[in-house]
Amino acid sequence: MEIPGIQVASCERSFGFSWNMSQEQKAEAAAYYTELFEKVWEMGADRDVLVLDELCGAVGLGFVPEERVIAALSRKPGHLEVVLTGRNPSQKLLELADYVTEMKMIKHPYEQGIGAREGIEY
Repeated sequence: MEIPGIQVASCERSFGFSWNMSQEQKAEAAAYYTELFEKVWEMGADRDVLVLDELCGAVGLGFVPEERVIAALSRKPGHLEVVLTGRNPSQKLLELADYVTEMKMIKHPYEQGIGAREGIEY
């Protein structure tokens, strides 16, 4: 579905759950996600809103360097609203935020053995 004015960039690769990844897979994922972050940041610079879904988790797991995210946020255009989602944002990211919302999982398909689904969890 295409919506005028909306541009979507998504991961073309899936590395699975981090706890199942080898060190080599983690390094490959980090290179991929860091490059994707940089690409998406540049794409979003001329937009009004940029949503970086699960970026806090990617930073926390070391897949995207926090320093790069902080540097990007510190030079963002004044008109740009940035939304970061994901678990366990660092204290630095919390301090930079204008809004912080915490959601609590009550029930999730993973508990019934249903794996991550494209378009839903990734």
